[in-house]
Amino acid sequence: MKVLVADKFPEDGIEHIKSLGCTVTYNPELKEYSLLGELKSNEYEILVVRSTRVTGEMIEASPFLSLIVRAGSGVNTIDVETASKRSVYVANCPGKNAKAVAELAFGLILSIDRRIPDNVFELRKGHWNKKEFSKARGIFGRTLGIIGIGRIGREMIIRARGFGMRIVGWSRSLSEERARALGIERCSSILEVAELSDVISVHLALTGETRKIINRDFFNRMKPGAYFINTSRAEIVDQEALIEAMNNRGIRVGLDVFEEEPEVKEGGFDSRLKDYPNLYGTHHIGASTEQAQQAVAEETVRIISEYLQTGKVPNCVNLIDKPPARAMLTIHHRNRVGILASVLDVIRDAGINVERMENIIFQGLEGACARIELDDLLKNDSIDQLKNLSPDIYTVTQVTL
Repeated sequence: MKVLVADKFPEDGIEHIKSLGCTVTYNPELKEYSLLGELKSNEYEILVVRSTRVTGEMIEASPFLSLIVRAGSGVNTIDVETASKRSVYVANCPGKNAKAVAELAFGLILSIDRRIPDNVFELRKGHWNKKEFSKARGIFGRTLGIIGIGRIGREMIIRARGFGMRIVGWSRSLSEERARALGIERCSSILEVAELSDVISVHLALTGETRKIINRDFFNRMKPGAYFINTSRAEIVDQEALIEAMNNRGIRVGLDVFEEEPEVKEGGFDSRLKDYPNLYGTHHIGASTEQAQQAVAEETVRIISEYLQTGKVPNCVNLIDKPPARAMLTIHHRNRVGILASVLDVIRDAGINVERMENIIFQGLEGACARIELDDLLKNDSIDQLKNLSPDIYTVTQVTL
């Protein structure tokens, strides 16, 4: 298969993909029109990206494309809807950068509390100011509120416990039992997290439900002067409400993500947030450690390897969990050429669509069982036709789903 890697990727990862029998083109500088042109002019079947945006136009221009791997966790930079329409798998590498993101989040917490960047800036100017920078609250015994108890949230729990913090948290799927097992207190809502916490760290995926979930009401519930950290996605936070909170409530902020992030790796950055003295920002580097990138590369290779060997895609984000099938057709048959083709002909002639199917082979390679999910029930005459198709068909059963 022809593979295009259009972002920075470890060299040993490239070699591992090649060892799978793939022809690999590695060009981390491809962006926008140059990436579109590359996809149009070559028959790539697999595309690997990190932060590079993959548009619907790019997917439409790549008739041989069958798999896009996001060498990272979120897939908001990929037009998943168009990929699904074109039957292109989209997979990611969840959790492989969790430790790195949690490390940065805690770095931002400590930086805010001890004003480390300002300390460094003043020293470089040749100014000693122990009087001012000795003013710090300390985080021991403070309450850390975690919004989103996924892999990164759980890594935050481990680190917060080491700093002696009380931990409260909210996640849509977090139960009281699970919270007790994690050693944290469960909040009933994000607003309760806001009210209880001295420090808040957000670790949510961006969805229609989470877009701007951190809003004016949330910030108004926070303690004056509390710390707010976001290393997930900028769009989760209402930026205007965040600015109001900094201006009016003294909220101190650490961000690794911004709405105005440039597409390029290095260049100009224009955001109102950059000039606020009570905001420390980093350059969307949460996952950018050597350890994290190596783990992501290994997972990317695993995804491609399994796809090549089995046709199945680990971590696929755009497969329907349960097709809207109305019937399950089960056929036990001899493992012979043409049996399934004949069965599918009968289903087609009945005007019924196959939603999902699998054919299982038994030991000895003689017997097989086909399980076919249909969007409607086959009528009795079609069932009889299937039973009489061939002596190699043993049984035919249909049940309503």
